[in-house]
Amino acid sequence: MFGTLSYKTQKNIIIFSFLLIPVGLLLLFTYYPALKLVWFSFTDWDGYSPEKPWVGLANYREVFSNPDIFGVFTHNFAYFVMGIVQNIVAIYFAVLLNGRLRGRNVFRLLLFLPYIMNGVAVAFMFGYVFDTTQGSLNLLLQAVGLTQLGETSWLGTPGLVNYSLASTGLWRFMGYNMVIYIASLQAIPRDIYEAAKIDGANAWQTFWRITLPNMKPVIQLNLFLTVTGALEVFDLPFVLTKGGPAGASQTYVQRVVETAFAYNHYGLASAMSIILLFFVIVVVGLQQFVLSRGGNGK
Repeated sequence: MFGTLSYKTQKNIIIFSFLLIPVGLLLLFTYYPALKLVWFSFTDWDGYSPEKPWVGLANYREVFSNPDIFGVFTHNFAYFVMGIVQNIVAIYFAVLLNGRLRGRNVFRLLLFLPYIMNGVAVAFMFGYVFDTTQGSLNLLLQAVGLTQLGETSWLGTPGLVNYSLASTGLWRFMGYNMVIYIASLQAIPRDIYEAAKIDGANAWQTFWRITLPNMKPVIQLNLFLTVTGALEVFDLPFVLTKGGPAGASQTYVQRVVETAFAYNHYGLASAMSIILLFFVIVVVGLQQFVLSRGGNGK
């Protein structure tokens, strides 16, 4: 059969055959549910009834006009701030542990270990750290003489709870970002540093003019993960605070899950999910535009 076909046709048939199953699975389990989600967002479906009343843009108007829904996005800002700090700290440790430091592999392992821990286990562990009366953080602060600060309710103060939760994410994911940055540093040719040293460049000039520009694509990648992670936080506040106190730590994804599974407003929850997707695309697009200006990514 194939003997009568041209080489180009045979090649296209083989390529299509190899792609048929993975593309079919992608369409079935990714794009079809996404299209159904878009359709549900225009309905008032309760999640189990066969009737799905069409309401048009009513769900979207509800999200943007209700400050109790849309205002929850402000709680995610703390995770974005701590994500930026996390990347700065990760770059610092990557540069430090990429040198000739004795025992650097042990330090890399110790800093990376939190990433492989289960998120729920990390949340429970930091629940003991942030406990107001017997938490290790407050006991440490009291032991060094900071008695007043050592009585802080880290998870019970509305203006502080999100930053406390976000610091947990910093501890957990910093090592992962550090490993990526170390791989980026090791890909930079050493002769560039040797040439800079011959030209009399100091450590700061070398870092600013050589290291950072060559790490720019990887920094963009990690910032992409940081932004998307900050907008989609769920596990830490869900396990540690359940959105409290008084909803001060409830994230947008928590509100989506609550709307769908606690109040059975699947249509509204679908619209909230689409809006979250739109925000991720816009924020990441702006980030890529800003970071890509003035160069070709290097």
